[in-house]
Amino acid sequence: MDAEVVGTRARSVVAASAREISADGPGWVLRSGVVADIEAIAELRADVMRADLERLGRYDEHRVRQRLRDSFSTRYTSVIEVDGELAGCVTVRPADGMQWLEHFYLAPRHQGRGLGAAVLRSVLGRTDAQGMAVGLHVLQGSAARRLYERHGFVMESQDPIDVFMVRPPGATRGAAAQA
Repeated sequence: MDAEVVGTRARSVVAASAREISADGPGWVLRSGVVADIEAIAELRADVMRADLERLGRYDEHRVRQRLRDSFSTRYTSVIEVDGELAGCVTVRPADGMQWLEHFYLAPRHQGRGLGAAVLRSVLGRTDAQGMAVGLHVLQGSAARRLYERHGFVMESQDPIDVFMVRPPGATRGAAAQA
């Protein structure tokens, strides 16, 4: 899920502008990331990605945190809060004529309860409204791939570590209509 993207000055169409309450029900909000969030999100990333990175022989205690620190942007990152506490984050950055979904992590205690799907629906609703495709990288064998496929992402290419996926605007609606 960690695309290495060379920056652009355009603003993401999906970053939370300040504090945004979910339309998918009470309990979670997206707020703009701030510099003070970096270390907590770096720890979250290390926790969430550890098992997949170890399985792929790629876990490095320092590098897993440093990659987040090096690419963190308050401009493009939204923090997911549940009942006022950090539950995750999502970064959506414009590049290559599309939006790049990166750094989408949920704390393990919030996984498997529909929060990831709700946040993803919110993010994709905004990219759809702008007519933007969304791209991402997900680690080979990651359970997150199923979430992305359910929301209209399809594999474009892969290597031994990453699967590159793309979702054209409105793909979720089309996929739901075919189901």
